Amino acid sequence: MIHAFVNRVLVTDNGSAGLALRVPVGIVFVAHGAQKLFGWFGGYGLEGTGEYFASIGLSPGYLMALLAGAVEFFGGLALIAGLLVRPAAAALAFAMLVAVFAVHVGNGFFLDNGGYEYALTLFGASLALLFSGAGRFSVDRAIVGAQ
Repeated sequence: MIHAFVNRVLVTDNGSAGLALRVPVGIVFVAHGAQKLFGWFGGYGLEGTGEYFASIGLSPGYLMALLAGAVEFFGGLALIAGLLVRPAAAALAFAMLVAVFAVHVGNGFFLDNGGYEYALTLFGASLALLFSGAGRFSVDRAIVGAQ
């Protein structure tokens, strides 16, 4: 039973589409997570991000910043490696839904006004990986083997 569950989570095809999608999207998520967690790449770190989250009603702000940053950073690393891509993609898709509705939806669609188009795009990419799996050249595929 456990083997069947693990197989179901990790199974993927041998196509290159998963690889072509997960690596750049993973890089984007790692960078955004690093901004939140560590203040890298011009980010505000946990303190600054936590204060912002609290100011928009995501409380407790520090904890929400830690959760969002960890999901983005470690989920992005998982996408790049192709390890546990479906669970990582599910967590990332959820985080992007929160971003769309809690942060961006009130600003309209377009990114230049702080809108939700970018978060929606990342949601769609995450959802695609949730459905497709990691694809070729992934740890998931190496663990499960060719199906």
